[in-house]
Amino acid sequence: MKACVLQMDVVKGDRAANRATVERLVAGVMSGNCPPDVVVLPELWSTGYDLKRAEELASPMGEEDAAFLGVLAERYGVAFAGGSVLSERDGRIYNRAQAVDRDGRYAVGYDKIHLFRLMGEDRYLAPGSGRCLFDFGGMRCAMAVCYDIRFCELIRRLAVDGAEILFVSAQWPLPRREHWQTLLRARAIENQMYVVACNRCGKTSREIFFGSSMIIAPDGEVLAQAGDGEESLCADVDVKRVHSTRAAIPVFGDRVPSLY
Repeated sequence: MKACVLQMDVVKGDRAANRATVERLVAGVMSGNCPPDVVVLPELWSTGYDLKRAEELASPMGEEDAAFLGVLAERYGVAFAGGSVLSERDGRIYNRAQAVDRDGRYAVGYDKIHLFRLMGEDRYLAPGSGRCLFDFGGMRCAMAVCYDIRFCELIRRLAVDGAEILFVSAQWPLPRREHWQTLLRARAIENQMYVVACNRCGKTSREIFFGSSMIIAPDGEVLAQAGDGEESLCADVDVKRVHSTRAAIPVFGDRVPSLY
């Protein structure tokens, strides 16, 4: 399976501009000689952190943005796994990562559990209350959003539950570039899973986003890494490499959860 990260700038509150960017980038990667099977977008790719307008910009269950991705998925025969949007449910707003299959059908959503107070998420958004696992391309998949990767307990639980690849969407700003890179590799190595992580690039009036999206193998090898600008990043992921890595160092068989 070929995974692709679309590292892009995000225009705050401008859904039309952000959709135009996504459509252009998807058309570009799908016109190549070896188009991807699955695409990952940044966190809040359609609106950015326009949280003061979150109630206005959110749609029920994020269905408005999922429908847009569904049109692209059906047109090009490519799936989306990750890329979060503002989603409304029962009068509360969530930061929801979405998976859309290659036929354009909404597959599953994951509401970000860990809200980042430094960017005001806790003042405007509700935290998620459940994990997300789904199957695609012969692999057991999971999604996480940005700050989630600082919580090794969540990612380990996903791995224990069978996850073989983790799709991460983020708006991770400077000056924490080294944290981003180190945490992503650590989550891949300790859980012996692929990590496919898309960070945004560009800047706002307050923050600079450095990109550095990454695709990491289950043994920690960095298969592909982006620079600090708009970029499409692709790499092959193979479930056999997950199995061989886990067989070579049997971490899961050697766990002693009764002690922790």
